[in-house]
Amino acid sequence: MESKKCTSCSAPLAVQGAAEFGCPECKTVIRRCVRCRMQSVPYVCPKCGFWGP
Repeated sequence: MESKKCTSCSAPLAVQGAAEFGCPECKTVIRRCVRCRMQSVPYVCPKCGFWGP
């Protein structure tokens, strides 16, 4: 079983407060932990290189 990790910091995702959405460019799954979401830590899509807050 694969554990879900934050795309920005690789922290394991908590049940509450985490977000999971498709990359705006290529629809690859982006996962964000609550800390990175609250602090607007940038993420980079591992497939296409799109970045966002």
